[in-house]
Amino acid sequence: MSHPSFTSDPIALLQDLLRCRSVTPADDGALSVVAHALEMMGFEVTRLAFGPEGEQTPNLYARLGTGKPCLCFAGHTDVVPPGEGWSCDPFAGDIKDGHIYGRGTADMKGGVAAALAAVARRLEAGPLKGSLAFLITGDEEGPAHYGTKSVLEWMKERGEAPDFCLLGEPTNPAEMGDVIKIGRRGSMNVVITVKGVQGHVAYPHLADNPIHRLVPILSDLTSRTLDQGSEWFAPSSLQITSVDVGNPATNVIPAMAQARVNIRFNDLHTSESLRNWIGDVVSYHAPEATMEVAVSGESFLTDPGTEVGQLSEAVQAVTGRQPKLDTGGGTSDARFITHCCPVAEFGLVGATMHKRDEHVSLASVEQLTQVYLEFMQRFGV
Repeated sequence: MSHPSFTSDPIALLQDLLRCRSVTPADDGALSVVAHALEMMGFEVTRLAFGPEGEQTPNLYARLGTGKPCLCFAGHTDVVPPGEGWSCDPFAGDIKDGHIYGRGTADMKGGVAAALAAVARRLEAGPLKGSLAFLITGDEEGPAHYGTKSVLEWMKERGEAPDFCLLGEPTNPAEMGDVIKIGRRGSMNVVITVKGVQGHVAYPHLADNPIHRLVPILSDLTSRTLDQGSEWFAPSSLQITSVDVGNPATNVIPAMAQARVNIRFNDLHTSESLRNWIGDVVSYHAPEATMEVAVSGESFLTDPGTEVGQLSEAVQAVTGRQPKLDTGGGTSDARFITHCCPVAEFGLVGATMHKRDEHVSLASVEQLTQVYLEFMQRFGV
């Protein structure tokens, strides 16, 4: 691994990042690439590791200046496994026909490289008016227990509170300038376990079939329309993701039936209100059943005011497209950042993210760098 000589070149930075096999939870030097570039620009860089001994998650926080306003760039350097069937080495950063290939080009080493290069260009233009920060984690694609969330807790303890955060996730479905994310739906998983009494199907009076209670639970849950959507959000969605009784026999009533449910919910609900509703349904049909609930994040919305307007102007100035403000898709670390400061997301085209031969165009990486630079100027740093 070699460090790029010019941090204002996003492609050189991206190639160095791509050559790090940073498949969660491995780092393989990816954060060192970021740290080196930031240190070259004068940032005070703090490497942070959280989690159980021997299994700690690597993270990075950096700050340049103390003035207001403070803009924070956020992102992650970990990637999902490459899988099989690539036409090139997924960790080589090959360039072919105007595109750069590699695991993480879109999601989201390209966004990190563009932010670093944009900041380098901003510093070349003159001294900062405000201050800049970077929050980069090595655990976004994994459990995310000791990544951005832990860094934010560390920042809070030290009074580090940016005025706005820009997260470089790949927000554009097809073309640069398509979408800015200003919120995300909440997500929760529920495991419902109904216990019964095992027995022979010919003697049901000597058994207690838990499936017969689980089925009406699921029927009630899926028959309810949660909502019709809200101003910025699509309708909430409840999906059954698994029903399992662990029973290979045809003549046995099982002793247990279990279902898994995922809900992606908008700002008309909270995880607590949904938990209470599901609990009431489960208790009605199977009072002895158990529920396990895991909440990935609550829904949130960033006010589409001044900062989002400035970002929209920057996107339009560079791409010529008026971006749509959107809250769709899966979860991101923005769900944690929103508790610290307003956050919006804008990055590369995500059409190939998590796919084999993941790639983005060289032109789009340069465009993203220019968008970030334009936004910094409008934001006033």
